[in-house]
Amino acid sequence: MIEIREAVKKDLEAIMEVRFSVTENVLSNPELVTIDDCDAYIFSRGKGWVAVENDKVVGFSIVDLVENNIWALFVHPNFAEKGIGRKLHNVMLDWYFTQTTQTVWLGTDPGTRAETFYRKSGWQHVGMYGNEYKFEMTFERWCQQK
Repeated sequence: MIEIREAVKKDLEAIMEVRFSVTENVLSNPELVTIDDCDAYIFSRGKGWVAVENDKVVGFSIVDLVENNIWALFVHPNFAEKGIGRKLHNVMLDWYFTQTTQTVWLGTDPGTRAETFYRKSGWQHVGMYGNEYKFEMTFERWCQQK
């Protein structure tokens, strides 16, 4: 059974393992995202959650309140298509919109399962962010979906 809980410091290495395991939205340079970055985004800039099965982190999500951005939402490929991403997404956005009513945004690679996921989740495509599609979710749209 999958448990969703807030991330704690001891989860950081496992979060990095999940991030580097993905086959879509792969980092062009893995050194661009460090364990210190994760620590800052979870514990100083926003909050993070992990999906855990049998004491193993199999997915995570992180939201940044400083830039009103979904910094990360990833599920280990061995655990894809089990609803874990949806649970992490919903917990994260529920929390985010208790902190602020500011529109939240994210970027994801075009033509990926993530793009499809965000479109089905009510995110609005608003343009490009570098080579990624930029999506936004408003407070009002999130409340209407619930």
